[in-house]
Amino acid sequence: MVVSHYSEIEHLVQLLQQAEPLWLILAFVFQACTYFSVAAVWHQALRVGGLQYPFLSLVPLGVAKLFSDQAMPSGGVSGTAFFITALSRRGISAHLCMATMLVSLVAYYAAYLIAAILSILLLWFYHKTNAWIISITVVFCLVALAIPAGALLLRHVGKKDLPAWLVRIPGMRDVLRAFSDAPLELVRNPSLILTATLLHGSIFILDSATLWVMLQAVGQHASFWVALPSFVLASIVATLGPIPLGLGTFETTCVAILGVLGIPLEAALTATLLLRGFTLWIPMVPGLWWAKRELK
Repeated sequence: MVVSHYSEIEHLVQLLQQAEPLWLILAFVFQACTYFSVAAVWHQALRVGGLQYPFLSLVPLGVAKLFSDQAMPSGGVSGTAFFITALSRRGISAHLCMATMLVSLVAYYAAYLIAAILSILLLWFYHKTNAWIISITVVFCLVALAIPAGALLLRHVGKKDLPAWLVRIPGMRDVLRAFSDAPLELVRNPSLILTATLLHGSIFILDSATLWVMLQAVGQHASFWVALPSFVLASIVATLGPIPLGLGTFETTCVAILGVLGIPLEAALTATLLLRGFTLWIPMVPGLWWAKRELK
């Protein structure tokens, strides 16, 4: 996949050389903060679960989880599976791993839903809503509700007799057993869920701010409220699509929304490619390395 998109990466390098360094430094800081935010979600869940785990050691897992989520489109489930495996290999009990996963999953989609609704409201404010945007957002809202609800349902099913066909799936019994052992006290903790939702929400803010910085870097003095719906809706399309890394779907949607909001096509495309460099291509190598290291 990387080889087939070498020209895109080569173009990205040329764009990075032309952009103003101060804006690129600011974008790097924003992206670094996203990994600290996701690590803070896990750290808080583990702390409430009774385990004082070193915070900084969780940050590399954030980069590796990004790689897992991007490489295997599954609405965040693939990255969650990697996270559970990585924590288990670090000696953390399976029931606490699953509880942390449930908290992160519920909070992530809660923040995602809020970001999606806010994006629609912003487009409505700008008088730029249309049928396809509303349709995609409605479908995503259903998916965003179904995934955490399905995870909680699996936990409930894990306590009952399983159908024979389900038991025959390799590893399914162990997964359901881990779900059934996951303490729901963490998910029922309003303070923890609120904190985790705010932390996940900050990631959407930071990613949108990175797009805003890229617009400034190419000479477009657009508002942050233009960057936010463009990034969120592009992420929704990439999440719903079956294409690994969201290649093409994210870029097309982001450029389209920016164009609808008044950003010239060339500037929108350049800013989007720069954004993808910081959120996808640059973290890809360390993400792959850490993922392989954690799974050895």
